[in-house]
Amino acid sequence: MAIKLYIDQGHNPQNPNAGAEGNGLREQDLVYAIGIELAALLEDDPAFEVRLSRPTEETVLGSTNAQSLAARVNDANSWGADFFISLHANASTITSASGSEAFVYSVNSPAFMLSEKILEGLSASTGLADRGVFVRPSLYVLRRTGMPATLLELGFITNPGDAFLMRDEPELFAQGIYNGIVSYFNV
Repeated sequence: MAIKLYIDQGHNPQNPNAGAEGNGLREQDLVYAIGIELAALLEDDPAFEVRLSRPTEETVLGSTNAQSLAARVNDANSWGADFFISLHANASTITSASGSEAFVYSVNSPAFMLSEKILEGLSASTGLADRGVFVRPSLYVLRRTGMPATLLELGFITNPGDAFLMRDEPELFAQGIYNGIVSYFNV
């Protein structure tokens, strides 16, 4: 039986729930492209079944920020996903901030271990620093999902190097995430 992975490309194409901006780029565009690349890798692997929160660039979820978050979680819950992986780009007022990190609901969880493997895969694939896994139970997509969930901050949109790497080589991020998933599930 295939492992069901819900890939949430964080944010909508426009408000409500638009993402961060930096270096002339928009978070929602970067994570949309990375999610499409990741879904293609997962669909080619019989061990996995995948569903995207934004199957098209125009897909808008909800008419408010709260509805957008709820739509993603409710879709994953009703589909019966085994894991929820939310893709994001980080932002900081410190433009030298760089690297990938993850957030989970709790330390002693499958999501924490999956996140560690994904960050290892991302670091190996992209060359960006592994900034670690952090507990953030207040995040809606982590506390309302009925399955283990991780929110990945793939790189900093406010750092030119990270931002242009996400824009120009989304396949590196997708491959890193995929490699981490495969390593975690040992398939």
